[in-house]
Amino acid sequence: MPRAGAKAAREPAEDTVLSDLSVASGTPDANSAAGRDADVGSDVILARVLASLDDDKAEDIITIDLRGRSSIADYMVICSGRSSRQVGAIAEKLVERLKDEFGRICKIEGKDQGDWVLIDTQDVIVHVFRPEVREFYQLEKMWMPAGAPV
Repeated sequence: MPRAGAKAAREPAEDTVLSDLSVASGTPDANSAAGRDADVGSDVILARVLASLDDDKAEDIITIDLRGRSSIADYMVICSGRSSRQVGAIAEKLVERLKDEFGRICKIEGKDQGDWVLIDTQDVIVHVFRPEVREFYQLEKMWMPAGAPV
């Protein structure tokens, strides 16, 4: 028959094994990045994206509501940076903030060139352009609802 002290000593070890199993099995724990991301809606992500862009001095920020119009995301955000360096920095900081705050891993394309960077946050697609490149592609015209001012 085990002593009472021996049983108490085993309990923390059993707790440790159980928490290791939940991590190994992929079950999100409340403190893990996946657990933090589970209940974050697209409106919360959009608000953080817009705040990040504002903090980093992005210009001409436009938000396009894609709900009911596309399955790729709920929102699209288009903005400009003044130079290739600023475009890259805006994108990098946004990805870093979303990872730190929500555990959200974003896909990013075009950061090395710095002309047009696409960030896919899953719920919000963000395009960061140099002004000349943005003018050339005119994504706003393609995605804005008919009759909306651009």
